[in-house]
Amino acid sequence: MNSLTNRRRFLKQSVYALPSIALLNTWSCSGASSNNESEDMTESDQPASKELFFKISLAQWSLNRAFKAGDLQVEDFAKIAKEDYNISAVEYVSSLYLEHAGKDPYFIDLNQRAKDIGVENLLVMVDDEGDLGNPDATARQQAVENHYKWVDATKLLEGHSIRINAFGDGGREEVSNALVDGLGKLAAYAQKENINVVIENHGLFSSDAKWVANVIEQINMDNCGTLPDFGNFCTAKKWGSTQNNDCEEAYDRYLGVKEMMPYAKGVSAKSYDFDAQGNETIIDYQKMLDIVKAAGYAGYIGIEYEGTRLSEPDGIRATKALLERLGSTM
Repeated sequence: MNSLTNRRRFLKQSVYALPSIALLNTWSCSGASSNNESEDMTESDQPASKELFFKISLAQWSLNRAFKAGDLQVEDFAKIAKEDYNISAVEYVSSLYLEHAGKDPYFIDLNQRAKDIGVENLLVMVDDEGDLGNPDATARQQAVENHYKWVDATKLLEGHSIRINAFGDGGREEVSNALVDGLGKLAAYAQKENINVVIENHGLFSSDAKWVANVIEQINMDNCGTLPDFGNFCTAKKWGSTQNNDCEEAYDRYLGVKEMMPYAKGVSAKSYDFDAQGNETIIDYQKMLDIVKAAGYAGYIGIEYEGTRLSEPDGIRATKALLERLGSTM
């Protein structure tokens, strides 16, 4: 991979990633009494936090159990993100909207709900629509066409990307060659709608960042990129979860994120659990954010809590607090 290619991809990425960065909590400075200035320090006396170099979004998967159980309604996702977590950008999960797939009025309404409350729709994470890396040409073409409806839905939502899974049965090179064809065809369709198609490290070959980078380079389309996930680097199983460090064979997560960042259209902050100091117990978030910042990325980092010890709401809040705490010092 040459530096010219990297620079070109970063310039393209900036179309979707440039933030209008917002300040964290700041306090207006009011005059303190000269008699108790040193003894009664108030919040207004504290220095303002630094601006974050990124913006925060919420991945719908963080609340998947509540949505699947019917405790929350999928139509309210944008409202939930805004009102419950003070997050103004969201990432949808296709499997929660299967019954509405292909129904334009539904997604037009969903988009309007978000716009009415000032929430930005970013992307749709697409699962179970067939393997774009299937060596069988007929099955692969069917998988490509199965994804079209999610490109169309993302367009109606005014999002910028769909996230796909880079799966396929076969050997490393065989699946890679098939994926270059299948993903390339899907990217060509999405390009007409100004939509990106991005690979998330999600297990098996897709959790091998060098393999993913090679696929992206071969396709060589500006709207074909990556969605680096902090946690899904298990190459021994589908979906790639490294929860509880339970993985027989894993790619180095920090190297993996670094290698995927030149093509990133978004970043996924996976989290599983937190210690008493509020740090993630498996993933070094400071190290991850250093990598993301060093890559020149200034877009959205999406919270994707996947743990079980904390409730889904508490896990989201813990992840957001960690991102804000570390980000405000960088």
